[in-house]
Amino acid sequence: MKISEIIPYVLTEELEKEFYFSQWEYSNRKICIVKIISDNGLIGWGEAYGPAPVVKECIDYIKQNIIGMNPLESDVIWSILFRRVHDYGRSGVFLSAISAIDVAIWDIKGKYHKLPVASLLGGSYREKIRPYATGLYFSDSKTLTQDLCDEAIGYVNDGFKSIKMKVGLNVDDDEKNVKAVRDAIGFDIELMIDANHAYSYDEALKLSKRLENIEIKWFEEPLSPEFYDQYSDFKAKSQIPVAAGECEYLRYGFQKLLDKNCIDFLQMDICSCGGLTEAKRITSLSSTKGVKVIPHTWGSGIAFFAAINFISNLEPIPGRLYQEDAYIEYDRTENKIRENVIKNNILMKDGYIKTNTLPGLGIDVDENYLNEIKI
Repeated sequence: MKISEIIPYVLTEELEKEFYFSQWEYSNRKICIVKIISDNGLIGWGEAYGPAPVVKECIDYIKQNIIGMNPLESDVIWSILFRRVHDYGRSGVFLSAISAIDVAIWDIKGKYHKLPVASLLGGSYREKIRPYATGLYFSDSKTLTQDLCDEAIGYVNDGFKSIKMKVGLNVDDDEKNVKAVRDAIGFDIELMIDANHAYSYDEALKLSKRLENIEIKWFEEPLSPEFYDQYSDFKAKSQIPVAAGECEYLRYGFQKLLDKNCIDFLQMDICSCGGLTEAKRITSLSSTKGVKVIPHTWGSGIAFFAAINFISNLEPIPGRLYQEDAYIEYDRTENKIRENVIKNNILMKDGYIKTNTLPGLGIDVDENYLNEIKI
């Protein structure tokens, strides 16, 4: 079996309603996905997290280096791709391009062996995964606080047991909004907050102190990802656990986070950190520090099912008779691409999503829809 063709696509759709977070506003979605065709007819699908048009160019730039290779040799393929960009691509969009290709390679491997990707990664430790709803973004509404509470109650009514909301406007407004949401949903529902690295050290610590008595499960990206020493100091002083990693790349970047004791929850994005191949290596690093892995997951159903397979294989640390739930991020903002690019919809029942039992990633891509929205 050999790789015969690699085709990247940029998919785009305008949003019906704009929303924003601490950094900028969203008015549309653009997602880069990749299709890999092997000479025996097997097809693999992957996805990149990053600026879609730029990542597409990166895929086109590096893909010729692996045409004709056996997709079963995923480690070798990964190494060849990385060596081609090592001098100028140790982070950023080239890693997103490699990640997309790597996920598609694993999809082919699973289909070839007629096994889920989770099985090829080493097996599934669980039959179901707990999704947490990511939402509660900002708007220009004059009733934002009440809107956030109403949205959170909607997620509870949908069956979610955990919710993540955005912070990063300013300390006072964030405190008001988070406390209002906590009052609205009660303490039986887990609540996390995400600043998207909007705060200075002093601001982040101030907000953490103000919220430490209302059971926040984690404070995500309180600080800019470059400031490892600040993260370490913040983690030592904050009563709220710290989560980060979506802006980090490769095992070498995550080793800094771990060695400096920056985080309680490690959040690599499979579609940018280096793919499933590198995510598995990063998880081995985290296990040596006892740090839990909950990947950042964003984009289409392709990325979501890559995460499902990966999380299925996460070793419970510590091991015990009754396992703690494994978590997957489930973005609840408007996303027609996620809902339509794969034919098998994401199904949640009783607050959980079943792990994949189908070959490969377990997805059926709707290429008619893909061709309608590709640029």
